[in-house]
Amino acid sequence: MRIIDMIRPGAKFVSLEFFPPKDPQDWPAFFQTVERLAAVDPLFVSVTYGAGGGTQDNTLEIVRRLRRDMGLTPMAHLTCVGASAERVDGFLAALERADVHNVLALRGDPPRGDARFTPDSEHFRQASDLVVHIRRHFPDMGVGVAGYPEGHPECSTFREDFEFLKFKLDRGGDFAITQLFFDTRLYWNFTERLGEMGVTRPIIPGVLPVMSVKSAKRVLGFCGASIPGRLLLDLEEADARGGPEAACRVGIEWAKRQCRELLEGGAPGVHLYTLNRPEACLEIVGALDL
Repeated sequence: MRIIDMIRPGAKFVSLEFFPPKDPQDWPAFFQTVERLAAVDPLFVSVTYGAGGGTQDNTLEIVRRLRRDMGLTPMAHLTCVGASAERVDGFLAALERADVHNVLALRGDPPRGDARFTPDSEHFRQASDLVVHIRRHFPDMGVGVAGYPEGHPECSTFREDFEFLKFKLDRGGDFAITQLFFDTRLYWNFTERLGEMGVTRPIIPGVLPVMSVKSAKRVLGFCGASIPGRLLLDLEEADARGGPEAACRVGIEWAKRQCRELLEGGAPGVHLYTLNRPEACLEIVGALDL
């Protein structure tokens, strides 16, 4: 079933994002984590490429197992990296055979150390190219896209980036999942601006529980998201007083408040970037009235 057909007005939900290990020898522990988190009854689960740049074959096998063995609704990430029409079509056809009917269409990131993304194909330069191709050749496939409440780092203005998101949705994207953010006002401003531009598709906020000072500072470097000074200060003070466990407590409580505010304010659901940390995610979701 397509995810867009599962999103019901007024029925709040949680979805989860998993980061599977690249090495299949580490998969048993990964699937144990997934099994624990399946208890929160996620509307869907998304699966990134394997840590360190895993292959599409790994992604395909993992989403197949999530669907077949665990009864979850998986969404496979699909990027423009190494894309060709033959490879994209083969991957999508294999998903359909595995009873997986949703993908998240992404441009992909440049290789580590490169400042800019260089497309591997003239046909797949942007996520919108994937969206158009999927809609043309696999019309029954559900398609999610990414949105950036703080603007994509490569765009010169917020307006430019928001127009790119609208373009992806207009070309066939069913919904958007946002890049992580920590101030709920960013989400409300984002959705208000998109609404003024005529966007009516669901915008699902992405929430990442930051559970250490180190991870907080890492976030600033890898995705361009800003961290409220209050959160960073609280993490640092907690770490200084009580060590990593105290800092983790601060991050979890912040994520709880953020999720509650988003759901109570009208967000259709929340997409939790799990970091494969079941205890933290179970606590966060348990605090929500779902």
